[in-house]
Amino acid sequence: MRAAVLVAPGRIEIEKRPVPAPAPGDVLVQVTAVGVCGSDTHYFRHGRVGDFVVAQPLVLGHEAAGRIVGVGAGVDASRIGQRVSIEPQRPDPSSAETRRGDYHLCPHMRFFGTPPVDGAFCDYVTIGADFAHPVPDSVSDEAAALCEPLSVALAAVRKALISGGSRVLITGAGPIGLLTAQVARACGAVEIVVSDPDAARRERAVASGATTVCEPGDDLSGLRADAFIDASGAASAVVAGMGAVRPAGTVVLVGSGASSMELPTQLIQNRELTVTGVFRYAHTWPAAIALTVTGRIDLDGLVTARFPLERVAEALDADRVPGNVKTVVEVS
Repeated sequence: MRAAVLVAPGRIEIEKRPVPAPAPGDVLVQVTAVGVCGSDTHYFRHGRVGDFVVAQPLVLGHEAAGRIVGVGAGVDASRIGQRVSIEPQRPDPSSAETRRGDYHLCPHMRFFGTPPVDGAFCDYVTIGADFAHPVPDSVSDEAAALCEPLSVALAAVRKALISGGSRVLITGAGPIGLLTAQVARACGAVEIVVSDPDAARRERAVASGATTVCEPGDDLSGLRADAFIDASGAASAVVAGMGAVRPAGTVVLVGSGASSMELPTQLIQNRELTVTGVFRYAHTWPAAIALTVTGRIDLDGLVTARFPLERVAEALDADRVPGNVKTVVEVS
């Protein structure tokens, strides 16, 4: 099979590799579409994301969809032919985190496209059968792949406790921020304020459900949001956003920025804010697929660039093209 392999920062080579065999409990998936994530571009350019360092050739890509073409022992053969959205995680079933349901926090996690685990920029992958989620034919291959970033947005909105009548502030109108706005709208939020420095992305935020858009530096102190979700990773956005949250409100940090930042601790104490983070997701795929099938979430509309597998390097740099929002690699 073909595999797009990161062999050095900024250098991708297409290699021929054996098709993997599904282990017991696994399925073999022929990959059809893979979304490009910001972490992929960071690995491509810098060879690392935080503490995760690329020390050997690596296949990137974790936002993936495809069709099951083989099954391992213990998996019903009737699954062959199913179109699936891949939840790109392999937690240790015996870890304390997995046993209590927080499997995404498993310390022994093997996650697609995260060193040293190969990802989905290739023709075939294997994954645990329970992590290959069937999708109906009404869901496109691209949308099936983008259930992964949608799951990040779902995890954020759940942690923010957004429900009918909520007021929410979202900073950052990239793919995660736009999806977070869509999920907040689907959950009944009545006021959705999205902040981003880019005018084109602010326009997209309105189409994604934002009731108000603004720029960084605008005065938000009178907003009194029930929840603030940062999808930018910018320290200035985090600090400013906290000031817009009502007493006893919730702050959810999703964007990946600096390893540490200075926070307004007196404000957090005096308003008794709940501050938490999001690291991946758990138990989100059924909701992600259902929201997509019913049209409550538009994943296809996010895609602004497409590349074949042989041009993965270009796909990984497409975020530098003005106006581009989401890039998808079409594998087969």
